[in-house]
Amino acid sequence: MPAPRIEGQGRMPHITYLPDDRRVETGPDESILETSLAAGIPHAYACAAKARCSTCRVVVAAGAEHCSERTEAESVLATRLRFADNIRLACQTRVVGDVTVRRPVLDDVDIAVTSQLGKDVLPDHVGEEKRIAILFADISGYTSFVESLPPYDVVHALNRYFYLMHAVVEESGGYVSDYVGDGLLAFFGVDDESTAASDAVAAGIAMFGAVERLNAYLDPMYGRTFRIRVGVHYGEAVVGTIGIGDIRKLAAFGDAVNYASRVETTNKEVGTDFLISDAAREQLDGRAELGRVVVTELRGRPGEHVLHEVLGLADADGPATSDDE
Repeated sequence: MPAPRIEGQGRMPHITYLPDDRRVETGPDESILETSLAAGIPHAYACAAKARCSTCRVVVAAGAEHCSERTEAESVLATRLRFADNIRLACQTRVVGDVTVRRPVLDDVDIAVTSQLGKDVLPDHVGEEKRIAILFADISGYTSFVESLPPYDVVHALNRYFYLMHAVVEESGGYVSDYVGDGLLAFFGVDDESTAASDAVAAGIAMFGAVERLNAYLDPMYGRTFRIRVGVHYGEAVVGTIGIGDIRKLAAFGDAVNYASRVETTNKEVGTDFLISDAAREQLDGRAELGRVVVTELRGRPGEHVLHEVLGLADADGPATSDDE
């Protein structure tokens, strides 16, 4: 592909990179990726700049009319991934005038998310009754977060969030079963029931720490942050792998799953971030620091129910700790 001719009286075009807010001169033979790397600006790329992945992509915030036409290789990927017109592969794009671009893929976590390196390989579980811990988590203020950003950025931010949450669940011995909107459902104790509740609570605490680190990424990138709410219940459910072909997941059925959902949603009503049921508390053996005792009605449930606020994990050698301290 011939280099584009620069319009004007010999002035070289400049690329402004966000979120760094760095303005760099570029040449007619340099791609956006080559320009950023030459300037020492970190710019992820995972396929040797061959347009075989989307990790180098940029959002063209201004000056899209100064970008070169898509190459054939970029067009193939852009069609497959349904890129908007202002989403370009930095390795394939040159400019003939000033542009402003934002790099949504900034680090190893982003590369893993984009490349789907964390894809599950589920073991087969035939349906069986088990006593498990069920964890629900959702994002506080999700609607305003979604409405404040372009759809592409929402998808990128949520994928990064779910990637980090998935890693926390796996590290705590659990399985992620479902993502619904901003919600996450995970199970603990499928393979070993003895530590199900404590593993779920440990995962919940770790999630808050992961969100703090995620916010350190989201704030400079989008000017937005969010909080999460978590609920855990311990009870009996039927657990099994369901689905056909590649669309398979570990699922649980029964009243305990619905109860866990009610526990999580109660956070919003009583002003807490992390609640567990009394049944879950009984399994902890003092391995968590608990705060308020909440006696409340649960939607669709008769009578009053006792829930407990979780403040942190109990340290055998000292006071309880929270993961984001």
